[in-house]
Amino acid sequence: MTLQKTARVGAVGLAAAAMAATAFAVPAQASSDTAPSTAGHEATRRAMDAEVKGGIPGITAQVREANGIWKSTSGVGNLTTGAPRGTNDRFRIGSITKTFVATVLLQMEAEGKLDLDDTVELHLPGLVQGNGNDGGKITVRQLLNHTSGLFDYLADEEYLETYIRGEGYLKHRYDTLPPEKHVEVALSHEPLFTPGEEFSYSNTNYILAGLIMEKVGGRTYEEEVRSRIIKPLGLRATSNPGNSIHMPRPSSRSYSKLFESAPDRIDDVTEMNGSQGWADGDIISTTGDLNRFYSALLRGELLPPKQLKAMKTTVPTPQRPDMSYGLGITKLRTSCGTTVWGHGGGMVGSTSLAVTTEDGRHQLAYNRNGDWSVGSPTSIMEAEYCPTPAPSS
Repeated sequence: MTLQKTARVGAVGLAAAAMAATAFAVPAQASSDTAPSTAGHEATRRAMDAEVKGGIPGITAQVREANGIWKSTSGVGNLTTGAPRGTNDRFRIGSITKTFVATVLLQMEAEGKLDLDDTVELHLPGLVQGNGNDGGKITVRQLLNHTSGLFDYLADEEYLETYIRGEGYLKHRYDTLPPEKHVEVALSHEPLFTPGEEFSYSNTNYILAGLIMEKVGGRTYEEEVRSRIIKPLGLRATSNPGNSIHMPRPSSRSYSKLFESAPDRIDDVTEMNGSQGWADGDIISTTGDLNRFYSALLRGELLPPKQLKAMKTTVPTPQRPDMSYGLGITKLRTSCGTTVWGHGGGMVGSTSLAVTTEDGRHQLAYNRNGDWSVGSPTSIMEAEYCPTPAPSS
């Protein structure tokens, strides 16, 4: 559901062929540790099973609504052992991180520490210059709603070959990359358009947002997110990995199709240096923590009314007429007319989605431990919010 030009969320999708490991596929199972349990969700269950049958290794999902919590998994968390996915799996949430970052900057605005219309140059003097790029003409707001015009460093071909694709990824997956490296890559390109004139999703925007957060707050990006969101909401399974290459437990393995020339090849890419995501996509979390976060956010527990209104003020996304983008959050209209707010995201080996109704009362979060496409990227969301009866036998 993310809005990048690349085919894979937060990375690059090099193949869409179904994997040849469906022998490990197991049907979706509702968790027995939910009390009370919501009734139904048969359509959501079927959508999860369909993706696994189509080639995704495994999926874990959670729904929270008035009747309680429903947890379910489909497929496997480990292609070697056949172990199933867990309902409490931790995973790399990718671009969902952006909502956390935008929330912190809006909290800082509410505290008078910055203004959304401050320029990047004001907070990061001299950093965004060259090749027609000018931080003096780009505002914090334009970073957060992707109207800055800055080139997305993840669209740079040399970066892709070195850190995302094939042998480059396998060789450099453990490298530590400072955020300034990503900015340097982006600024080697001319801007896509004059700031404020168009929308173009760029991970570079949130690298700069993280650097502004650190400059304004005097603490690291990780410390700000932890003290302002993770601890107050009790998100005990949510963390920033820093330079660690490991996934905290419980978690499943993550898989990717890295080689365009070998579309059936699947690599285990679970371990990677967390710094390769940073403020545009490094957070590790669970479906339960993501549902708690978005419910609190939309209910006004994290932002004053003025800042929440600003976050929900959206700009059009030309590629998706059913979608618009606010400040670190997406507004999406389902096929049956339900409006949900949230974000999609991914890293190499992981794709996720977390959304909620505007009143914060019906949340859905799920994660796939494979980063290639099988059918519609929002089929599970559509099944939850626009369920259809099971086909007759």
